Amino acid sequence: MTEPRWLSQPYPPEGASAAEGIRNQLGRPELDLLTILVRESAQNSWDARLMTSALPVDYRIDMWTVGPAHAAAWRELLLRGAPARAENFPLRESLRQNSVRVLAVSDRNTRGLGGPTRADDAVGSEHDFVSFVRNIGEPRDTALGGGTYGFGKGIFYLLSRPGTVVLHTRCRTSRGGYETRLIGCTLWKSYVTTEEQGDRRYTGRHWWGDTSGEVVEPLVGQEAEAAAHRLGLKPFGIEETGTTVVVIDPHLDDLEPSEAADYLAETVAWHLWPKMISIGDKPPAMSFSVTCHGVPQPVPDPRETRPLNMFVAAFEAMTGPEGSDLECMKPKRHLGRLGLVKRITPPLEPTRASRMLDIEDLVHHVCLMRPAELVVTYHPGPKPPSANQGYAGAFRADETMDETYARAEPPTHDAWNPQSLERPESTFVQTTFRRIAEALDRLLSLGGVARPGASNVALGAASSLFSGLVGGAWGIGGATAYSKPGSTAIRSSKQNESTALPTSDRPVRSAARSGTDRPALDDTGGQATFSADRRTFADATDNGGAGVLRGRPRVQYVGDPYYEDRGNTSVLVQEFRLPVPGLQRVRIDLAVTLPGSSGRETDPPLGATMPTLIGWESGEDLLDTSEACVMEGGELVRRALVRPAPDTMTEIGIKVEAVKTP
Repeated sequence: MTEPRWLSQPYPPEGASAAEGIRNQLGRPELDLLTILVRESAQNSWDARLMTSALPVDYRIDMWTVGPAHAAAWRELLLRGAPARAENFPLRESLRQNSVRVLAVSDRNTRGLGGPTRADDAVGSEHDFVSFVRNIGEPRDTALGGGTYGFGKGIFYLLSRPGTVVLHTRCRTSRGGYETRLIGCTLWKSYVTTEEQGDRRYTGRHWWGDTSGEVVEPLVGQEAEAAAHRLGLKPFGIEETGTTVVVIDPHLDDLEPSEAADYLAETVAWHLWPKMISIGDKPPAMSFSVTCHGVPQPVPDPRETRPLNMFVAAFEAMTGPEGSDLECMKPKRHLGRLGLVKRITPPLEPTRASRMLDIEDLVHHVCLMRPAELVVTYHPGPKPPSANQGYAGAFRADETMDETYARAEPPTHDAWNPQSLERPESTFVQTTFRRIAEALDRLLSLGGVARPGASNVALGAASSLFSGLVGGAWGIGGATAYSKPGSTAIRSSKQNESTALPTSDRPVRSAARSGTDRPALDDTGGQATFSADRRTFADATDNGGAGVLRGRPRVQYVGDPYYEDRGNTSVLVQEFRLPVPGLQRVRIDLAVTLPGSSGRETDPPLGATMPTLIGWESGEDLLDTSEACVMEGGELVRRALVRPAPDTMTEIGIKVEAVKTP
């Protein structure tokens, strides 16, 4: 029975890479360590997929604290032969803590770390084990893969406080069988020790495993399975292949484990959503899960999560007839496909994961990806002309251009930098950004172009600043509400000039307080008069305008209209009450105001769209989808749901009339 031990790498006469140099090869990325972990490990898993299998790659992240049943085994097995000084080998301190925290990244339906275990034997095409455990900076061997030079594996060591991981893998052998392998690796910093022969330098790289030979070999077969069982690692099935990388004592960026799990789950969705969606009859390419202490943390569904659903729609547009081909004309080259979608959408509530991507309250970005369909970055475009409008795009490089875009990426694969390329490759990447900008200009054009030097402040936001200068249209825009044009509110004959109220051709600006009344539009043709407190409205036709008939139906608008997501659609919601008891029939009155115009439109131009009523809602129930609906008056808050027209301000009015009963 082999007793696994640590072996530290001394500097050989011909020299070697210091651990610090390897750890620094990721540079100084803008993304945090947990985000890079998700991106890099998922790329590794995707590149290791079984080409012959129809099953999706199963990718998961699990976090747990080593329990009492396994803690002694961790200390016993993983401290044998370890360097004595903690500053040279901090795993000692990590394993001596009261609780040992670990994070494991696993993939299944992948080929595992197979091939030779010694670097000098890895002369064939199969050398996954050597590439991950031994060598640094090998070029990728997977056509159209996500990774390039294998620097991404360094994130596992950077995430571990002591720079230590345990690799548990199962792979096919050259003879067609299956083999389980287990090995530990530490990447910390170089150091000098004083030994009997004198001072000796070490690279800071250490391996844990079978030290009976001239190099450290992994435990294999039953010995690997027995050691993994003692450590509490999940075993592989008889014919199951894949890899688990266990990060010991991970940096969680000051997050509690449950908070880190939630962040990781959301990060998976933001960076790996193209692998999560099905297109047509094609199932998702990968499945994802995150757990903390055995409790699942749901990974958001990109089709049901805003604003990822917009990027999914853009991806579907890209792969369908709505997509466009981007071309470089000189030198002539097909660059890839682009899909764009534009939607009316409520403001976002930014999260930690979206802020990491500089996506705050408004989506105006194009997701860039190579043929592997892994997110490279979200490229920001110009802000749309309305604060309630957003757009999303998806660009996928053509397969013939994959090497060019791959060479434009830093080690973290999160940008395309044309300045790092020589011509003509730099021209191709620069042209890609120029073609995307041209497409976005066309998407945002409203019949004209902005003058050079024009402000890029969203008009919806600007309208809030200048709302005091504008009268007329009640609608949604910059969160400013106005009474409907053509309101029948007039001055009472008994009011003097000091208390004069606006007439029908002078629209009334409505208050934004919850419960504020606005004029109800009725079908009697009479003029509505409202009392001096400006709150109660009623029809005055029957008494010549001399008084207020409080028994007639009226509408009490509750607050301002607001946007709300319903599935993949954003709807405009107006809440209201019918404070007068009795059966009443309500109808919707919809119109639009175009940006920059002073009038309202109730008949659409040829080919244009108008706002439409989705239905009337009470509580969580959709009462009716017809334009007229009979309701019982009372204090119950109801909602009118409207699908707004693009590039317009939507005006909502609610008409009410009493229903005569026999």
